[in-house]
Parts: sequence; structure tokens; C-alpha cells
Amino acid sequence: MNLSEPSSDWAEKLVPILKKYKGKKHPLDYQNLYQLMIMVVLSAQDSDANINKIAPAIFEVYPNIESLSVSNVEALIPHISKVRNFGNKAKWLIEIAQTIKKDKNIPLTMDGLIALKGIGRKSANVIMREANVPAEGIIADLHVI
Repeated sequence: MNLSEPSSDWAEKLVPILKKYKGKKHPLDYQNLYQLMIMVVLSAQDSDANINKIAPAIFEVYPNIESLSVSNVEALIPHISKVRNFGNKAKWLIEIAQTIKKDKNIPLTMDGLIALKGIGRKSANVIMREANVPAEGIIADLHVI
């Protein structure tokens, strides 16, 4: 499929890809929506393998949004210092936690998710898909394209 040429049958051409990956488990090893959201923010411009490696230690210290919301950037940084752009991500995660306050308040809409620091459309779609909420588009990393 030549992406530079408009195609009226693009939906038809995507069917084999959608069929192949439908129901495939996401590579982040998360246990709940809170963990997924944190790991998705951390994984931007980093590898899922790296995030999977450091996540258990993070969630021992910060098992939920409430515990993260009463922390601060300086306390979080040592736990995520092996992640690319950890300084900004620490700020974003603390701000997200202080905004949401409780795990049950994690939004599952595109507008609700992208209103949070560090979560763009792609990250929002990952979170929505994994929460079994219809995503808005097809999620693909740049290297896939």
C-alpha cells in the first residue's frame, strides 16, 4: 500500500492487519488501569521492555494514584531515572495524580485523557483500548509505519 497516494479502499487494505493484531496483548506488563496509565506515560520515547523492568519497584512505593498524589517530583525521580525524559515525566505523573486523586477517577475518554499532562492521542488510545473502550484510530509506533 502506497501511503503517499490517496486510496478509497484503505479500510479494506487494513483488514488483514486488524485481523492479525486483534486481541493481541499489549507489551506493557500492567495489573490495573492505574499501572497502565503510569507505564504508558513512562514508555513515551522509551522501550516497553525498560518500563516493564522498572515498573514493579515503582508500584511497590506507589501502589495507587492516592500514594502518588501525596508524593513529589524529587521523591519520584529516583524510581524513574532510567527512563528517557524522566524529569518531565516525573512532573507530569505527579500532576496527573494530584488532578485525578483516586484510581476510580481515571478518565476513559479521549478528551478526558488528553487533558492530562503527558498523555497525547496515541497514549490515550492505548489506555482506552486496553480498558476495552473503543479507541479512536489505529495505534502504531513510528517504527511500525
